[in-house]
Amino acid sequence: MENEINFVDACLACVATCEACITDCIESGNKECIKLCRDCADICALCARFDARGSAYSKQLHNLCAIICKACALECIKHASHHDSCKMCAEACSECATICEEVSNM
Repeated sequence: MENEINFVDACLACVATCEACITDCIESGNKECIKLCRDCADICALCARFDARGSAYSKQLHNLCAIICKACALECIKHASHHDSCKMCAEACSECATICEEVSNM
């Protein structure tokens, strides 16, 4: 049960930081970051819901979530030196990707 809570917490943290990053990137016009953060926030929210209901498809979804989180982290890290929200987003996405990989390999 504790692993499930850590996973859900990581997913929800990723959703929150992606949403904050999207807001900042709208102001700076960073379209690629916005696109990835939107995908990442949506897949993380969906993963948390699938996990909470014990879906038989959780492992496959976690694998896709890890892929998207890694891509988002790579994009956000490019802007981390001049946008705190991108730095925080990259960190949250990296952590979520690691946890998603662990869950998908269980």
